[in-house]
Amino acid sequence: MGTGNPPPPPPHRLDARAEENLRYIRQTMERAGSFTAVPGWGGVLMGATALVAGLVAARQPARWLGVWLTAAVVAFAIGLVAMARKARRAGISLVSGPARKFAFGLAPPLVVGAVLTLALYRAGEMRLLPAVWLLLYGVAVTASGAHSVRVVPVLGLCLLATGMVALFAPADWGNALLAAGFGGWQILFGLIIARRHGG
Repeated sequence: MGTGNPPPPPPHRLDARAEENLRYIRQTMERAGSFTAVPGWGGVLMGATALVAGLVAARQPARWLGVWLTAAVVAFAIGLVAMARKARRAGISLVSGPARKFAFGLAPPLVVGAVLTLALYRAGEMRLLPAVWLLLYGVAVTASGAHSVRVVPVLGLCLLATGMVALFAPADWGNALLAAGFGGWQILFGLIIARRHGG
């Protein structure tokens, strides 16, 4: 005649339920979190690369496109290495939900930029490249920054504004505006990120 409380569930059922709950909480936090491994010092180095490219390209106008494309590859590599190092130090996974959102915001405009670079080069419209690069990089940083620390989208908006100036400015301003956008803004915001968000 049992009138007492029902027996507690076996311990193995409690362990499984606890693991399932923890997995759900972790996945929810990953989806809702921000990607904080944006590299400040890496951004400074990327900006320095652009300033050097601007100086070299101004002195060698015949190699202008090659100089800037080389600088883009170098800056991209610096950014990836710096991001991986910062993520490792902070214990952040580069395949987590916030990291994937960051990458998906960044990648499409950069791919479009590469395609438009080829198309404009083939059409002989290289004078439009500074505006296109600044605008699309600005879109990429703004979109990816929606899943990162607050200062990142502001950098994107500054790049967009510089790209708009480049779109309507005289063609011979293009190199200086690239150096200002990819160099100046990147260095300034890199320093802000390094100071406020742990390097």
